[in-house]
Amino acid sequence: MISELNQRSREIFRMIVDAYVSSGEPVGSRTISRRLGMTLSPATIRNVMADLEEQGLLYAPHTSAGRIPTEAGLRLFVNGLLEIGAVTEEEREAIEAKCNASGRTLPDVLTEATLMLSGLSHCAGLVMAPKSDRPLRHIEFVPLAPGRALVVLVNEDGLVENRVVEVPLGLPSSTLQMASNFLSAKLVGRTLDEARQQVLHEIQEQKTELDEVSRRVVAAGLATWGGSPQDGQFIVRGQAKLLEDVTALSDLERVRALFEALETKEAMLRLLDATGKGDGVQVFIGAENVLFNHSGCSLIVSPFRNGREQVIGAIGVIGPTRINYARIIPLVDYTAKVISRLVG
Repeated sequence: MISELNQRSREIFRMIVDAYVSSGEPVGSRTISRRLGMTLSPATIRNVMADLEEQGLLYAPHTSAGRIPTEAGLRLFVNGLLEIGAVTEEEREAIEAKCNASGRTLPDVLTEATLMLSGLSHCAGLVMAPKSDRPLRHIEFVPLAPGRALVVLVNEDGLVENRVVEVPLGLPSSTLQMASNFLSAKLVGRTLDEARQQVLHEIQEQKTELDEVSRRVVAAGLATWGGSPQDGQFIVRGQAKLLEDVTALSDLERVRALFEALETKEAMLRLLDATGKGDGVQVFIGAENVLFNHSGCSLIVSPFRNGREQVIGAIGVIGPTRINYARIIPLVDYTAKVISRLVG
């Protein structure tokens, strides 16, 4: 449809969208006339706006003379008229710092990245965190309270994963050390998925030199990492920012429905499925949104990949349809690329 608009219509339409994104308010012909420096009269601009409305790109939310873009209009703007900005050096440094993984768990890194995106975009940040499949560098059991121990895994990238496991009461520290040594010999340099079944098989067949108690500790530690390789975490931060533009009960109901959708595992799977079907940043506007069936919000999301170029997660933001697409798209894109390097 963009080819059907003449240069004047494109410029007026672009200005209407820019003004709407900035203010959230309907845009009138006088506002556009002032921005154009009076090169066109308000009457001429009103005629163009009427044509744009007839084409389904604008609509009047109430009886005022102002217009706002429809979801179809926003899609046209993003696909054909948007001038994407650049990530500043300061923003690059902030993203790199938040994604610094050394000595931190992957969920912690991704949570920080999500909070950062939420703050920079003034939207809610979200990420689907993958289950790490990098080879291990270190593993050990650390005693906690009676009957409990902490399993610490460190992969080759320095990412740390911790799990608390139940162990027999009165377990001596020497048994935990034996379990640590055994798993280190079996797992270090390999991924958990590569070695887990073999170790469990040896334990079940009693083909190890471990005593019964040590075998139970090792089995408990491995069990904490059970499940499908596709298992992961769905992290959402900055949800309160979605309430900043709520002005009516219908808006509040829309945001409430979105909150419910964001809490479901189905949302995580649909998000990953949607991002895996394309390259780079993807934008879902209003009813196109893969997370819910209501209009009024936009999702900007990008996949991140492992060293084999497989999509293993996604990060992005969700906010009102009038979010600053030109600023947020490059932020999401750069963050996804940094995370890809991290988990690759």
